[in-house]
Amino acid sequence: MIDDFAKTYLHSDLRDMREAILWKLEGLTEYDIRRPLTSTGTNLLGLVKHLSTWEARYFGDVFGRPFPEPLARWDDTDANDHDMWATAHETREEIIGHYRRVWAHSDATIDALPLDATGHVPWWPRPQVTLFAIMVHILTETSRHAGHADILREQLDGSTGTAVWDPNAQRDPAIREARRAEIERAARAAAGRT
Repeated sequence: MIDDFAKTYLHSDLRDMREAILWKLEGLTEYDIRRPLTSTGTNLLGLVKHLSTWEARYFGDVFGRPFPEPLARWDDTDANDHDMWATAHETREEIIGHYRRVWAHSDATIDALPLDATGHVPWWPRPQVTLFAIMVHILTETSRHAGHADILREQLDGSTGTAVWDPNAQRDPAIREARRAEIERAARAAAGRT
């Protein structure tokens, strides 16, 4: 049945993206996983914290299956301003552990409900949703933030890809620099034509 296939496929991809997000933290110092790497403060551990909070809401409250640990209300702007970074008192282990517990809760929701199960997202303009829509939304958001994490990690040590087995994860620095120089030359040549 297409519903079973779609659910299994989306769930598998979500699991892969979750693991990719956490892999981006492996081998890095506390400072490197927390430090702001963009002008808006985006950082690796903050991405994990953010994904944890919102996945808990979407697969929890939206379907009347609240996550069993306290979460700030979705409309608490002060709390939501702090979900993209870790305070000095929050540990890597706490944030990762919370994310993994969210996964277990979300997976239980996904396993328990059919794709056409309905939920309510009060912060969306059309708040009536299905499990299918939420699975696509969370997979999209997790993939989007995995892309952010990939760029942040590349800035830190040149690692790219989604897992250690990825052939691009630790590409030879000389090959990377040659490719970068080739792209720079092409960009300058194109700019010189205009």
